[in-house]
Amino acid sequence: MVASVVSLASTLIAVTSSSSPSYSSSFLTKLRSAPSLRLSFAVSPLCSRRRKHMAHTIARATLGLTQISPAFEAPKLSFSSKEIDVTEWKGDLLAVGVTEKDLAKDQNSKFENPILKKLDSHLGGALAEASTEEDFTGKSGQSTVVRLPGLGWKRVGLFGLGQSASSTAVFRGLGEAAAAAAKAAQASDIAIVLASSEGLSAKSCTASAIASGAVLGIYEDNRYKSESKKPALKSVDILGLGTGPELEKKLKYAQDVTSGVIFGKELVNSPANVLTPGKLAEEASNIASLYSDVLSAKILNEEECKDLKMGSYLAVAAASANPPHFIHLTYKPPGGPAKVKLALVGKGLTFDSGGYNIKTGPGCSIELMKFDMGGSAAVLGAAKVIGQIKPFGVEVHFIVAACENMISGTGMRPGDIVTASNGKTIEVNNTDAEGRLTLADALVYACNQGVDKVVDLATLTGACIVALGPSIAGVFTPSDDLAKEVFAASEISGEKFWRMPMEESYWESMKSGVADMVNTGGRQGGAISAALFLKQFVDEKVQWMHIDMAGPVWNDKKRAATGFAVSTLVEWVLKNSS
Repeated sequence: MVASVVSLASTLIAVTSSSSPSYSSSFLTKLRSAPSLRLSFAVSPLCSRRRKHMAHTIARATLGLTQISPAFEAPKLSFSSKEIDVTEWKGDLLAVGVTEKDLAKDQNSKFENPILKKLDSHLGGALAEASTEEDFTGKSGQSTVVRLPGLGWKRVGLFGLGQSASSTAVFRGLGEAAAAAAKAAQASDIAIVLASSEGLSAKSCTASAIASGAVLGIYEDNRYKSESKKPALKSVDILGLGTGPELEKKLKYAQDVTSGVIFGKELVNSPANVLTPGKLAEEASNIASLYSDVLSAKILNEEECKDLKMGSYLAVAAASANPPHFIHLTYKPPGGPAKVKLALVGKGLTFDSGGYNIKTGPGCSIELMKFDMGGSAAVLGAAKVIGQIKPFGVEVHFIVAACENMISGTGMRPGDIVTASNGKTIEVNNTDAEGRLTLADALVYACNQGVDKVVDLATLTGACIVALGPSIAGVFTPSDDLAKEVFAASEISGEKFWRMPMEESYWESMKSGVADMVNTGGRQGGAISAALFLKQFVDEKVQWMHIDMAGPVWNDKKRAATGFAVSTLVEWVLKNSS
């Protein structure tokens, strides 16, 4: 009986595909249906060599038979800028962005704002009446839509911008809200206008932010749904913010950046049984192929990583049936050598179980750990945009140490000591602090490319979410100059960052009795000690920043990824171009 049990325990059921799944060049394009699958059953002792072979065979199969819908298509919108009287525009929905001040009324309960006054007169007082009845005050997030057939527009909507409208985030929010209203009404063409556009320093940037918001507002990730409605919206007119080549260029730029944001969203949204480390590497290679005039790809396999002595990274990957893939894309500018060399390093854990320190209990969010590659999604999303816009004078290295943190007999254990590629040793006192172990070798590799500046991005610590909440990323850097550059870029992108201290005295909690360091300190100041850990793997001559984006990578209300940091990274690269 015991022998039978041992024999049964020594069998392995392998699922292999009759041919490797064939995908098109990107998550943003239509994919073919999955090939047929074949089940094969093998009985063999669990010897090391065969176990490894069978594990890789299993990894090639598509777990759960889940494939991206072949009918999926990303939304396509056409934008135009017009200088016409709002009452002359014809279409499905006229969306008016209003501040609280814009809604001021005179003693006769008439709008004082010229545009609202003209519209309300044209509509026989319907707007003023609706704003009063629905208690619309122009606060951020408020909206009211009035159906008015037969007057040139089917609907007119008022969308609140808050007390003032001056930031990218506010204008992008207007675009999103207007597009969402259009989607609900199945509108095919809309116009967006500001009730007050006087005093705007850069109207073309405002129009660009509105356009970005409109694309994101109409977008919905339906790739994994058996049925979905296609949005009806096809065109967006932006009124009163100017016309001409500069504005057209800004609108084109907005669409380029938004394509990278959506790409980042789709990577994070994709489940771990579809987006394996190998598939992430394939997507990176596809970007390089798409923009092969300026981008090249190098994908290192496990043996090549061993040759580079990446013991810290490979220890994290050791338990998974899906082998690790180290991704390196290089952007070389057209028209001559680069004056500045940059590196963007993204954490690429396509799934994080926590390892032997498995994620358990309320709030562990293990079911969301597909988003633990959010840093890599931001980096690859930025690579896509940079490949499209092709900035001069700057070389960029996009680096991801992709793997899974799983549990098996070959996996990393608490108490193990691993050696990073710069020779430093790490005592692993928590296998769920794995992201920093992968980033350690990725940062060493990045510095070895001869770069001047490195920014790494990671969904690294819950401590940063506790400190800053779900909407703000923590920034850690010893370089004031680099901090100024990135924060200037974030002002344009509208994304939220907050600089955190790097308190060197906290490093005491990271010292080991048997190795150079441990990989986690105490509970207090966890995001800071994590940043101090990463600092040990950065060349002192290189300007470096760590961005902990554990909070803003995911929107709990929408239950979907945000595409966070793509826009800021692109702006930062452009600030470093000539």
